[in-house]
Amino acid sequence: MEPILFVRCDAFETYGVAPAAVEAAGATPTIWDTTQPDAERPDLADVSGVVLFGSTSNVEHADERPFIKDVADLTAEAVERGVPVLGLCFGAQVLAWALGAAVEKAPVREVGFEPLRTLPAIADDPVLGHYGDGVPVFHWHEDTFELPEGATLLATGDLVPNQAYRVGEAVWATQFHAEVDAAEVEWWIDAASAQEDLEATWGKSPERMREEVARYMADHERRGCETFRRFVAVATERPAARTEGRR
Repeated sequence: MEPILFVRCDAFETYGVAPAAVEAAGATPTIWDTTQPDAERPDLADVSGVVLFGSTSNVEHADERPFIKDVADLTAEAVERGVPVLGLCFGAQVLAWALGAAVEKAPVREVGFEPLRTLPAIADDPVLGHYGDGVPVFHWHEDTFELPEGATLLATGDLVPNQAYRVGEAVWATQFHAEVDAAEVEWWIDAASAQEDLEATWGKSPERMREEVARYMADHERRGCETFRRFVAVATERPAARTEGRR
């Protein structure tokens, strides 16, 4: 099996549970670190799947931050070639954008844990079907996305409607951070608190966010690990499907 490509879009990205979960599922992660200007774009022929991680940048910054267009180009190519893709937060937004859908400001900023509202289509989904209705999932975003053409909405939310979607049989995205663990969130809280008043800017204090982490993160991490296990399982099956499609 070829590696799973992790696309790093921010210096504050540590991948959470993803590396260990991917390795436990029998795959090896490899990294395209777009925060490094000289990082060479990988060849999709050498990977089994692509995971797009979060960013403090937004799609609106694409003209001044060229890596965003580079990531979108790779994403569109992966979808066209049938390489499995999983987009997380900014990754979900840039995936939607690469597929021609709009990305815009969300009606509210979401941060910390909020309940996920699953839709019937998620029940038998091979990657996200283990998320139950009402489970708390972790957010940190101010933008949202329209659904790409042909996408199936898998989950919604009380504050931001589009929370998870699937395109075809090999593309998934979540507005929430399925990958984060407690250590990563603690770093984010510390870094953001040093720059701004979190409660004034995002609506939740560091203390409240830490209370939510203590209450919900262990289960969130377990679900995140299962997400990556399932994604690796799909990626394991897709090379044969792509080969058959070329016959």
